[in-house]
Amino acid sequence: MLYSVWLIFQDWNLLREPAFVGLENVKRVFTDPKANLSLYNSFFYTIIAVPIQLCISFSLAMALTQKMRFRDVYRAGFYMPIIVPLVATAVVWQRVLHPEVGILNEALSWIGIPAQKWLFDPALAKPAFILMSFWQIGRQMVIFIAGLGNIPDSLKEAASLDGAGSFGRLRHVIIPLMTPLIFFNMTIAIINSFQTFTTAMIMTEGGPEDATLFAVLNIYRNGFEYFRMGYASALAWEFFIIIVVFTLFQFWGSKRWVYYEEGA
Repeated sequence: MLYSVWLIFQDWNLLREPAFVGLENVKRVFTDPKANLSLYNSFFYTIIAVPIQLCISFSLAMALTQKMRFRDVYRAGFYMPIIVPLVATAVVWQRVLHPEVGILNEALSWIGIPAQKWLFDPALAKPAFILMSFWQIGRQMVIFIAGLGNIPDSLKEAASLDGAGSFGRLRHVIIPLMTPLIFFNMTIAIINSFQTFTTAMIMTEGGPEDATLFAVLNIYRNGFEYFRMGYASALAWEFFIIIVVFTLFQFWGSKRWVYYEEGA
């Protein structure tokens, strides 16, 4: 990391000796349209995908803590995509989103929706990646299941005696006690979403028309395709600072809505 700080002030293509260029790389970070576009793509993807991921994973956890047949099978099934390598996931979803033979378009045709060019249409590429992100909510789901299992039944029974129905118990007992885990899952999910790289590299290479050029992919391209290691280091540190500030802001905001039991 310290070496990358030094590289910010150098022009280095990995072959010749680094040459000092002062603040040129830093200036370029703020004036490069692709750098700004890649940050926008990452923000858009994160802000839309993460809240929906949390809602789906929390709903699944609520459902899979109820008594039902084959409950463990369902839990394992929803968690299993997490252990699949991202490269394999990307290849599978390329087929799912294929405009001509994709399973998704086939399913949409059953309800009268015409085939879409998911990964070839700039307006649909990011929504396609957001849809794909729901494939890997198993980790969040498992954490929520663990938290729900630790909520004392006595609290839910006391709420019921006070006249609270299912929604009342969810609102006044379950969600407040789950806020630490919601906060944890949200923070990790935001960081992971900002760092999206492998799927974009394999599935679209940043296209179409840079619609999926996420920040990490842009850093990689500048460093290892265009051989601008100094500029890539400047981009990396800008991205690092953004994530740190965003995370600190979340911790500051959590004081207003995250509930910790006394002694926790």
